[in-house]
Amino acid sequence: MHMKKQKLKEKLRLKMSKVKITLKRSLIGQGHKSRETIKSLGLKKINSSVERDMDDSLQGMLRVVNHLVSIEEV
Repeated sequence: MHMKKQKLKEKLRLKMSKVKITLKRSLIGQGHKSRETIKSLGLKKINSSVERDMDDSLQGMLRVVNHLVSIEEV
């Protein structure tokens, strides 16, 4: 039972952490899904960055475009 509480606390900590997302690759040749995901993240040009709170929806978006961006914890 104690391990479940620890895992839950760790998940909450990860959700509340901030990450810096930087667009590192061009969108030329990428599909519609990747382009729309980058747009919804708020990235426009190469080397543009945004800081966002980590949550489940953001993790899903980063999974789609992880080959185009770099991610650092802030």
